[in-house]
Amino acid sequence: MEFIIKKPTSSNRTVRMPDDLIEKISKLAAEQEISFNQLVIQCCEFALEHLNKKKDK
Repeated sequence: MEFIIKKPTSSNRTVRMPDDLIEKISKLAAEQEISFNQLVIQCCEFALEHLNKKKDK
């Protein structure tokens, strides 16, 4: 078996959010000791996964 190193790709995109949402996400990220960016990614992935499940029904 061969070990293959995978490098995930990412792109920069500017997203505007309401100030209160940024504050809530920042606070939660700090409490969970995770970056703001990682938390936003996880929230988006979770929302998309559950959106697809609703569409399939």
